[in-house]
Amino acid sequence: MTEGDPGLAIATQGLVKRYGPRPAVDGLDLHVPRGMVYGFLGPNGSGKTTTLRLLVGMARPDAGSMELLGEPYTWRDRRRLFRVGSLIEQPSFYPYLSGRENLRVFGAAGPPTPRHRAEEVLGFVGLRDRAGDKVKTYSLGMKQRLGIATALLSDPELLLLDEPANGLDPGGIVAMRELLRFLTSQGKTVLVSSHILPEMEQMADVVGIIAAGRLVREGPLAGILDEGTRVRVGVPEEAVGRALEILAALSPTVESAPGGLGDQRWIAVRVANDQASEVNRALAQGGVFASGLESGSDLETAFLALTGPAGPDPQGHLGPPPGWGQPGSQAR
Repeated sequence: MTEGDPGLAIATQGLVKRYGPRPAVDGLDLHVPRGMVYGFLGPNGSGKTTTLRLLVGMARPDAGSMELLGEPYTWRDRRRLFRVGSLIEQPSFYPYLSGRENLRVFGAAGPPTPRHRAEEVLGFVGLRDRAGDKVKTYSLGMKQRLGIATALLSDPELLLLDEPANGLDPGGIVAMRELLRFLTSQGKTVLVSSHILPEMEQMADVVGIIAAGRLVREGPLAGILDEGTRVRVGVPEEAVGRALEILAALSPTVESAPGGLGDQRWIAVRVANDQASEVNRALAQGGVFASGLESGSDLETAFLALTGPAGPDPQGHLGPPPGWGQPGSQAR
């Protein structure tokens, strides 16, 4: 890791955190470019939340090093966090205070914040009309919005969000996506840990995928989408069993898919891009003739290929390719 790399908002090298004999984070190397939305993805228990806790000093690493905003960082460097906003795990508020009053309490505990800033961030998250209501009357989604507002209070350069869509309705998720896009257009950096893959596919510029505490893939979203293909093939009802048997030899991820008309049924198989043409050929050689074939790349395909039982050895992960990670890339 290049010390003090000005192009990176976050960089870690060999980061380790153990709870008992098994590490929750195991030699993690992250490279989060400035001015982008970084999608931090992984199965439950893969170490995403632990990593965020390490980055804001809520936990201390057992090994490795970190940089925040271009400078070396340790848990003792608390003032650096004045430039970082975070929402990690479930937000906690004073239930008998209003949303506005909660923001003022949190604002008083951090760097100096203009009084009007609370009203501004309440508007960002769509809570201005309910700002005077006690938080005990808020729904889960409203508390999540207030948590995002709290993370934005200090106008941070770097925003860390752990499952920010938790409790939000579809309209709220879209509004959050637009807000994060606005923030990156202002030169800020956003790291979002999420399990909602379709949303990440629309939001992220760069993606890092971890499994068992180790990075298995990192890079521009477009490049990762090119690494896997989901093929849906229509076969006669009576041939479904034989088709599943044939396709299992091509991929460990084969399943019946919804849809189909009459005696036709769909089967979905996830394969590498260079294997997509093999699906129809393998079926035909096995005496099963497809009545329909669809293919396309998506983040779910790549994610399952990288984190499933047949995924790559985490120690063989790829780092950031030369020249990537510059602010100002096109949003997807």
